[in-house]
Amino acid sequence: MRKRTSILGVPIDVVTLESAMKRVSALLEGDRCAMVITPNPEIVMAATQDEELLTTLSASDLSIPDGIGLIYASHIQKLGLIERVTGVDLMRKILEHANLRNKSIYVLGGKPGVAELACMNIKREFSSIKVMGFHDGYFKEDEEGKILQDINQKCPDILFAALGAPRQEKWIYGHKDILKVKVAMGVGGCVDIWAGTAKRAPKAFQRLGLEWFYRLLKEPRRYKRMMALPKFMIKVLLKK
Repeated sequence: MRKRTSILGVPIDVVTLESAMKRVSALLEGDRCAMVITPNPEIVMAATQDEELLTTLSASDLSIPDGIGLIYASHIQKLGLIERVTGVDLMRKILEHANLRNKSIYVLGGKPGVAELACMNIKREFSSIKVMGFHDGYFKEDEEGKILQDINQKCPDILFAALGAPRQEKWIYGHKDILKVKVAMGVGGCVDIWAGTAKRAPKAFQRLGLEWFYRLLKEPRRYKRMMALPKFMIKVLLKK
């Protein structure tokens, strides 16, 4: 039985990493394109101002709490979230599952060359995974038809979309009725990590839920985006 709560109007699944993977495993046995998303406080805040995004997030088949701020909000409002489940960790679990069951993947997104490099590294670690294809995220609207045709001709079990939030979520939602995949997941910078063009925060930052702070230290230009975090907590406190 699926259990969900809501933070500032955005549905979030009450899951652990293990139960989230069980949900994905079940979705992979379905007969339609299921949408997996990884909202954090920044995305939740954006959804409060973007009706299209809120509709998109609400239509997900699995919405994991990726962001320590969501866990804090849950504690404040007593919403029952159990633990933070990151997109990076869930993607790895999905790849492990795909490797054991000979599933296939397609990677869409990132700068030119990044998706290809990520696929090479994934295949190196998970030799039984079938890599059906890849394409960078720098495509124009009139190129979408060819990309969709390529994906549908190859019929991968899993599509990893790394187009950045909220573009990747809106893209999946806008095409899920025609995509011939079992699961489409928005993975953002995870593809860069697999490609080796970006590094995940050290374990100490991960344990403390401070990966966002590590990214800010590495990329100070992100400070404007990070302003969503205090605004998010203020909204949560006011709602309480």
